[in-house]
Amino acid sequence: MINNFVIFGDSYSTHKDYIPEGYRFFYCDGGRSPEEPWTDMAVGETWWGRLMEKTDARLVLNNSWSGSTIGYTGYDGDCSTSSSFIYRYRQLQASGFFKENRIDTIFVFGGTNDSWSEAPLGSVQLGDWEESDLFRVLPAICYFMDRLKRDHPNTRLVFIANCDIKSEIVDCMRDAAVRWGVELVELSGIDKISRHPTSLGMKQIFEQVIKALGE
Repeated sequence: MINNFVIFGDSYSTHKDYIPEGYRFFYCDGGRSPEEPWTDMAVGETWWGRLMEKTDARLVLNNSWSGSTIGYTGYDGDCSTSSSFIYRYRQLQASGFFKENRIDTIFVFGGTNDSWSEAPLGSVQLGDWEESDLFRVLPAICYFMDRLKRDHPNTRLVFIANCDIKSEIVDCMRDAAVRWGVELVELSGIDKISRHPTSLGMKQIFEQVIKALGE
């Protein structure tokens, strides 16, 4: 059962008023511009907003940044000390956030921009990571999964893999999830405009997540 959860995500999980100050958002009430009407979305339409309504769970933190990558290579190059999932997680951990807050579920919805940004894939690496390894996608995914599992052995860890991304990334998530005992939801057939979920797409994400988790 999901009671108190945290999200580490990219644009698919953002909403202007529900992410940390200074983080880039994609979705918001009223939309970002008239040219992008699909970015106009109420919180209740997002996949996680629907999850809260369905389960009565509490969103403790939505640590999502539009355009962000799990690893250290983003669209503009080095994001090792800015938007990367790994950096953002380390900052939270160092701040004592997880000691101060009771969390039973962590969702990680990423890998999309690692695929689309053409970051170097590297190869699956199951241990002995150096910081330089984290500039490559597959080692970074393995490192992040391992780090979360070590730091939060009694927390439910759920990775969500987008459809329409490189098969090597999904394969890596699948193999790593088995190794570290992490739940993986592999999405399919999500309705999108400009590669981002519509309201229908968000509903489909929610439905696939709920079904996979047996909620």
